[in-house]
Order: sequence, then C-alpha cells, then structure tokens
Amino acid sequence: MAGHSQFKNIMRRKDAQDAKKAKIFTKVVREINAALRLGMPDPAHNPRLRAAILKAREANINKDKIDDAIKRASGPAGGPDYVEIRYEGYGPGGVAVIVEALTDNRNRTAPDIRAAFAKAGGNLGESGSVSFMFDRVGVITYPASKTNEDAMLDAVIEAGAENCESNKEQHQITCSPESFGQVRDALEKKFGEPQSAKLTWLPKTTAPINEEQARSLLKMLDVLEDNDDVQEVFANYEIAEDVMERLSA
Repeated sequence: MAGHSQFKNIMRRKDAQDAKKAKIFTKVVREINAALRLGMPDPAHNPRLRAAILKAREANINKDKIDDAIKRASGPAGGPDYVEIRYEGYGPGGVAVIVEALTDNRNRTAPDIRAAFAKAGGNLGESGSVSFMFDRVGVITYPASKTNEDAMLDAVIEAGAENCESNKEQHQITCSPESFGQVRDALEKKFGEPQSAKLTWLPKTTAPINEEQARSLLKMLDVLEDNDDVQEVFANYEIAEDVMERLSA
C-alpha cells in the first residue's frame, strides 16, 4: 500500500508541475503578444520579446512552442490587444502587495483581483498606494559557476549596474530601469544569456507577520498567481523560518 500511495503522490506532484508549466506558458504567450504590438518579431531588436523568451526558457518550455507562439502573434490576425494594469493594495498583516496584469478585459480582471484581496481580509487600494514602499529595479542573474565574484563585479561596474551580490549559487546584479537594457546586453556579450533578466519591485522595508497572517497571505498570493491575467505579484512580507517550515510541511 505504501508503494501505491507513493506512486499516487508522485503523480499528483507531476500533475501539479504540468499545470504550473501550462499556466506559465499562458502568461508567456500574453507577454509575447504585448511585446509584438510594441516591436519587431526579432528578439535581437525587441528587448521585451527577448525577456518573454527568457522567462519561457526558465520554465523549460519547449522551443517549438515558443516559436509557434511568436509566429501566431506576429501573423496577419495578430493576437488579442492586452492592456497593462498595475493593482496595489494591502494583504493580511498590512503587507503591501503589487499585482502586474496583462488583460483584454478590465471588467473581468479588476473584480477577480479585488475579490482575492477581500477574501484574505486585505483591501485593494488606489494606484500608487503601496508602490512608494518599493524600488523599481532591473535584476539580472547568472549561475555562480559562470565566473568568479571579482570578475563579475568588474564586468558589472563596467556595464553601469548599481550592485552585484554573489553567493555559492548565483550572481545577482541590480540596476536602474533606465540602464537595464544596456547592462543586460553588456553582460550577455561577456557571459552569454543570463538565467533571468527582468524589471521587478524590491521592497524598501518588510512587514513581519505571524503564522495565521502568513497562512492567509500565502493563500491569497497563490490565488493571484493562478489568475491567467496576472503576470507578476510582489509583496513585502517577512515570515520567520520556523513559521515557513510549518506552513510548508
């Protein structure tokens, strides 16, 4: 019986991973559509498209699927006209949350986002209500095996980035949104394609929350991330390690 249960658990995990991969691909396709409305179908001349392709590769999405999505979006019919919207609000424990969405129907997306906040005991605010608590930055990562810390730091300074933090796993480079493309291209010429390269929101301060608040918040974040219209979710929560271990068990 134990073997049978283990097999079922493995299958459940595989199904969950497949579902997550499909969800990521749906979001990548939207990003590809948005990128092609703003630029050429050549990633070398379309930074946003290049970022979308990199995100797809991070998720191990098949190259043929990516190419097919680009062909469909750049064809005569084109793709849906997605609009970028940023939602801001507070989750459980006063945690500041930023939700970036790409939608072809605002009347569908806004109520879904508002409902996710309300169900968790949070509330959706006006534009700018929490973004002042974050810094908008470009973040580029390379595996630690790519080069040593000193060589990466020299390259980062030369490229015009603001900071580089290195550990046993990776090098993480941060830069201003304005210099993001320049820094990414300079590092790519020297070290090849990065693990990831994207614009993100980094919290200036964090909000410590207890176990009950953490449980509600993580559930809310899962609901938001599961929404097809939502591209990215950022939050400034701080959860103690022992609490996180219990919640992950």
